[in-house]
Amino acid sequence: MTGQEVGIVLVSHSARVAESVAELAKGLAAGGAVAPVAAAGGTEDGSLGTSAELIAAAVRQVDRGAGVALIADLGSAVLTVKSLLADEELPPGARLVDAPFLEGAVSAVVAASTGADLDAVAAAAEEAYGYRKT
Repeated sequence: MTGQEVGIVLVSHSARVAESVAELAKGLAAGGAVAPVAAAGGTEDGSLGTSAELIAAAVRQVDRGAGVALIADLGSAVLTVKSLLADEELPPGARLVDAPFLEGAVSAVVAASTGADLDAVAAAAEEAYGYRKT
């Protein structure tokens, strides 16, 4: 991809979970250029939990000027992202997206990889709540 792109950050309590979901989402979006995706899971020492520093670093890694969609798994991951946004510790255009972690991540990465803007990427991720399996 060229130019400004929406970046995606996957925030989980587990580094392995965040990395695995990122790998799956990128693999399913393959077939062309894939939007920048970063995993921000666990703590600096590899324990379960969340880290404001890891999240901020991941956002900086994927920020290409068109915004960054952050998708969090639960609880303190959501609260940590909200705190970073409230304290303006993330760049303008960073947004917490209310979406299921796995399905939302895949939808967001696929949409961002087509060149969709941040609003469309967020909408695609949020629509994943409606995916029925029956």
